Amino acid sequence: MSLELFAIIALIFHLLGLLSAITAIMESRTPQGAVAWVLALIMIPYVALPVYWIFGRNKFHGFVNLLRVKHALSSEASKEYFQKLRDNDLLVSPERDASLPIEKIAKLPFTSGNNVELLVDGKDTFDSIFEGIARAKKYVLVQFYIVKADGLGNELKDRLIAKGREGVEVCFLYDEIGSIGLPDEYLEELRSAGVKAFKFNTTKGRANRFQLNFRNHRKIVVVDGLEAWVGGHNVGDEYLGQAAGLDDWRDTHIRIAGPAAQSIQVSFYEDWHWASDELLELNWSPSAATSGKNISALALPSGPEDSFETCTLFFMKCIQSAKDRLWIVSPYFVPDEQFITALHLAVLRGVDVRILIPRKTDNLLVTLTHWAYVEKMQEIGAKVYWYDKGFLHQKVVLIDDDYATIGTANFDNRSFRLNFEITVVVASEGFNREVAGMLENDFSHSALVTEKEVKEQSSFIRLFVRVAQLTAPIQ
Repeated sequence: MSLELFAIIALIFHLLGLLSAITAIMESRTPQGAVAWVLALIMIPYVALPVYWIFGRNKFHGFVNLLRVKHALSSEASKEYFQKLRDNDLLVSPERDASLPIEKIAKLPFTSGNNVELLVDGKDTFDSIFEGIARAKKYVLVQFYIVKADGLGNELKDRLIAKGREGVEVCFLYDEIGSIGLPDEYLEELRSAGVKAFKFNTTKGRANRFQLNFRNHRKIVVVDGLEAWVGGHNVGDEYLGQAAGLDDWRDTHIRIAGPAAQSIQVSFYEDWHWASDELLELNWSPSAATSGKNISALALPSGPEDSFETCTLFFMKCIQSAKDRLWIVSPYFVPDEQFITALHLAVLRGVDVRILIPRKTDNLLVTLTHWAYVEKMQEIGAKVYWYDKGFLHQKVVLIDDDYATIGTANFDNRSFRLNFEITVVVASEGFNREVAGMLENDFSHSALVTEKEVKEQSSFIRLFVRVAQLTAPIQ
């Protein structure tokens, strides 16, 4: 390479670095983040520029929040949906202090008349999902972050193909990064049976071609707009405890029948439109579940397309609302300073703050980073437990006797700001007692982290922990 050509390339890199630095100043979430990116982009643009284009953005440009914002206010279908919620007395008047802010954050209401079933681990979850698919008369909506063409993945495919051949409309949506190993043959088999299959496609559009940092992390199944499933499970044999080295996979899902199922359907509707440019004709006539239960529930979709940090605001509200008990279960516990401060205040209020995380994760970087936050939790007086019976992957929060949340969001920056997630909030003392019993069983298979355990780490390990912590914003 001639010196002249090298100089031209260097100049281009520095100009692009300067332009990207201006973008970082305008768009970075924090001043500290803006300073870090600006210095790197100006001083070492050859390294920083591609990293910034892939990992530096925290807003998903171009995604139209169709039903939850635009259609929820203007479309005839959604107007009818909300009117029928009112007419059928399925809207819940805010009785708790936290209800109204949560509804405003979600842009969707608490609804009554729901039946919510707690599904513990993979067999119960997928037995319930497959039974629901078998009941489908009009349509099945399926969305997962990870889909594998293994035993469980092929069983799902066969069931969807069977429904497609019955004339039931089947829509299958997957994240192209999470499901990067899904073979083309799998998708071709689905499509040949009439199943509509699309990747979410975060890189769609000229302005989005480099935004590989965003993921659609949602796991949703909806049948006929009458029942829906949400939780931590993806589609793979490991979620049934059948993968080598992961025999005890601990996860939680829920099944909802009733009007909240259509709130979950809202999330799929808008994701599908982004991926396929198609507006689905779905059931928007809510009715109470036939089981006779009358549980209040709300679906909270969140993602980097939101005007505000929906997921952050929601979980901050959960922490602030706790008066007696706050139990947080997450496989990836990497909170930033605002969450640490909020948890500290909860401890000072006398709240029983417990954090349950796996001793070993499926990610060495996260395992190391956990140690940094375990130490911080000990400093503020929160109790941290290592889950020892296999790998814990559930995402559950229990607030007093008032609310339980089950969904797809981890307690980390990626879920709070970079991923498309969905969380279901259940306001039912009976259901919360069931969740508490489930978690108490999990705590019985866990060990309280001691101060001695933290302080006995070698200097070598502590160095690796601190280095891993630096990557927390993109884990």
